[in-house]
Amino acid sequence: MLAVLWLLVMLSSLGVVSTTQQSRALTAKLEQAQRVRDELRYEQERLLLERGAWSAYSRIEQVAREELNMRAPAPDERVLVTSGR
Repeated sequence: MLAVLWLLVMLSSLGVVSTTQQSRALTAKLEQAQRVRDELRYEQERLLLERGAWSAYSRIEQVAREELNMRAPAPDERVLVTSGR
């Protein structure tokens, strides 16, 4: 009977050790996932700022002038279109 109890205590101890090891491994994975999450949030914020800079009206106007050779129409080139209502 004593041997059976001793065996059960040993199995229980091994279970505790195994569970503790798994808990530590999962905690390490969680911390790594949180670091990746934080890096991705930083990258998202940076990209949002960059998108805002690229879509700024002055940037669009500059690209239209320099790369597309566009310009604002002169007053005599403007045509007023009225609605047919």
